[in-house]
Amino acid sequence: MKLYFSPGACSLSPHIVLRELGLPFEAVKVDLGSKKTADGGDFKAINPKGYVPTLQLDNGQILTEGPAIVQYLADLKPEAKLAPANGSWERYQLQEWLNFISTEIHKQFSPLFNAANPDSVKDAQKTKLAQRFAEISPLLEKQDYLTGSDFSVADAYLFTVLGWSKYFHIDLNQWPGIAGFVERVSARPAVAAAVEFEAQAKKAA
Repeated sequence: MKLYFSPGACSLSPHIVLRELGLPFEAVKVDLGSKKTADGGDFKAINPKGYVPTLQLDNGQILTEGPAIVQYLADLKPEAKLAPANGSWERYQLQEWLNFISTEIHKQFSPLFNAANPDSVKDAQKTKLAQRFAEISPLLEKQDYLTGSDFSVADAYLFTVLGWSKYFHIDLNQWPGIAGFVERVSARPAVAAAVEFEAQAKKAA
């Protein structure tokens, strides 16, 4: 398998999941500005949407969109329990979290990355994010992860998007549950390895 990624992007989420599962894969860096892969290839020929993450299977099939990719990966190795069984109530709860993170946190960060947006827009977005963090924090004070005591693909996704807070001077220590969650996830060996790999890839740019 190949994971097309860009350092600092949401592709860190499936990168973490691949390492948690111990699955063999090749990480291919993408320049999102030029839409070129590290070897000079045309990334849009692989994913016409032009963004990461993109997973290419050994048979050439392409899967895009982070929440879909991480569930696919988890189902390749169900014994790792990064996602509950398909069709179970717990699986739908996981999907609920993945959708919430995607729409209410991930996409709320997007206007902050747009330099053309005025401060008033960015301040409004920070307020929305603060509301969501305040909603999640109490849960993460009571349990280690979003779905309970076990790390899941939803936690990999939440950890990834929370990492963008530092770019916009959002202090996660305002929400103890959130801060504790980030600390716990950061300490996982697979997570630390993925983060370090991408940090080195960014330096090599």
